Amino acid sequence: MVLLAVFTVGRLVLGFRGVPYERGHHVFSIVILSLLSSLFYGGFCRKWRGYTVAQALAVGASIGLMSQLVIFLLTFLSYALHVDTYFVNPRALNATGPISFAAAMAGRLGGLVINTATHSVAAALGWVMGATLPDARPAA
Repeated sequence: MVLLAVFTVGRLVLGFRGVPYERGHHVFSIVILSLLSSLFYGGFCRKWRGYTVAQALAVGASIGLMSQLVIFLLTFLSYALHVDTYFVNPRALNATGPISFAAAMAGRLGGLVINTATHSVAAALGWVMGATLPDARPAA
């Protein structure tokens, strides 16, 4: 959650400082952060918390859903407040030029569903890889 907040603020700051999207979008990528978090947590939770694959899928879905809700909300606020942020950049919305509010929100809604599922898959992959982690230290 802390990293999600840091990345969100970092992404906003880059946009407000006028860093072109092409130069700065990858620096604070919320999707990459949450995807890697899902992968790591899937593995760590298996080995050190004893999670089943279903529990790992739920962790991945939760991480994906939270990150996508942040993206959805900031896209909504950027349009509502008429603020030019990375969240409304046409490239971030898979468009060649500016698009309407409705089209942007529809795209973000699709991303919310698809990325939540993708993060679950990443957590499941992490769960499989978690078998290679060392056992937790026994209590002394």
